[in-house]
Amino acid sequence: MDFSTPISTVIPSLDGPVLQVLARSDRMLSGRQVHAQAGTGSVAGVRLVLQRLASTGLVHVDEAGSSLLYRLNRSHLAAQAVELLANLRATFADTLAANIASWRIPPLHASLYGAAARGAGNHKSEVTLLLIRSDEVSTDNLLWEEQVGGLMSDIVELTGNPVDVDELSLRDLANHHHAAVPVIEDWLHHPTLLHGPALQALLSGRASIERPILADLPTLPDLANFPTFPALTATATH
Repeated sequence: MDFSTPISTVIPSLDGPVLQVLARSDRMLSGRQVHAQAGTGSVAGVRLVLQRLASTGLVHVDEAGSSLLYRLNRSHLAAQAVELLANLRATFADTLAANIASWRIPPLHASLYGAAARGAGNHKSEVTLLLIRSDEVSTDNLLWEEQVGGLMSDIVELTGNPVDVDELSLRDLANHHHAAVPVIEDWLHHPTLLHGPALQALLSGRASIERPILADLPTLPDLANFPTFPALTATATH
């Protein structure tokens, strides 16, 4: 799947990016605006596509002075299919989130990062996923391995893209962060959260456990409030 323009998976011509722009907009757009947001083709080519789509009734055209403004006709029978194709990236994330939510051993955190999260790349781009498991779940836990392997197979089936999973324990995550491993920046930079708290919250929680705040420690009793006892004196024995 092309995560930058998911609709191109089904409509590879210029019609795909044009329809994707219209499906994601709630206002009228000029031909130049559609071209700028589509990021492909020429202004003249985009206008030809808009005119052809208008002739089918899928796109409405309004005059605004000397300009023509376009919008998707959401009442058209094909509009629902267009919107579904235009929002494949969100549908993909929702599908993964539902899959992970059903796991018998849930991760502490799961997120997409990289091209799929940014809405970049193409149908050959790798889908990269981060999974954080509890420290109590060992690396060779058979059920955990089965869950991760099943998810990877599902991603290939859902998108046709290659997939790579960064899978580590919470302790490993903290060590990576402390060592400033470069991939940490990729994990933290605009991920698509699928399950659990954001990675920053997970790291903060781990840090607070390892370095408790002094105010949270038990306080010693105030000795001034204790009753006084008579001083003990030694008695001489004869």
